[in-house]
Amino acid sequence: MANIDHKPSKYMLNLLHVLSPYADEGKGIVNGLVEINATSINKYEFITESGQLKLDRVGYSSLAYPVAYGLIPQTWDQDGDMLDFVIANVTEPLVPGSLAELRVIGVMKFEDGGERDDKIITVLSDDKRMDHIDSYTALGGHWEKEATHYFEHYKDLKKPGTCKVLGFFDTKEAHAIIKECTERYNTEYKSKVD
Repeated sequence: MANIDHKPSKYMLNLLHVLSPYADEGKGIVNGLVEINATSINKYEFITESGQLKLDRVGYSSLAYPVAYGLIPQTWDQDGDMLDFVIANVTEPLVPGSLAELRVIGVMKFEDGGERDDKIITVLSDDKRMDHIDSYTALGGHWEKEATHYFEHYKDLKKPGTCKVLGFFDTKEAHAIIKECTERYNTEYKSKVD
């Protein structure tokens, strides 16, 4: 499961710029670098330039992430960061900084402070309990309500009213956004990488 097309190195690789977005594009499986576990109020982010995981902030409220969260390497979203993903129905905490193979099941279009900051909806690709889930709709209506509530209100005590869920969309739209963000990475960011 290394997914790395790179010769052995004595230096630690920055996986944000070494891994491709897809582990298996034909099966709709992306490479995901985990930043945050479900139930955490801490916001961790990878430093784009170096690849280290940093505590970005402690949440301003008691709202905890209802999903695991991270980024897809070699993508660049409209907000000037790598494209985010959420992992639904994780049963065991994931190690922040770890690489996971994720099956795409949809996308939540999202706006944060006027900038698009979409979230690709995924499940762990090798979790047999998730084999039957092929769309975000299979997660149930309450899952969608919970995700909407969290992402629209988690910044209320710091910047009220700045986050808005724009809707949930199917896997076709999710893969179109991944492709768009991969192309944006290649044209706007890749030239900065040594």
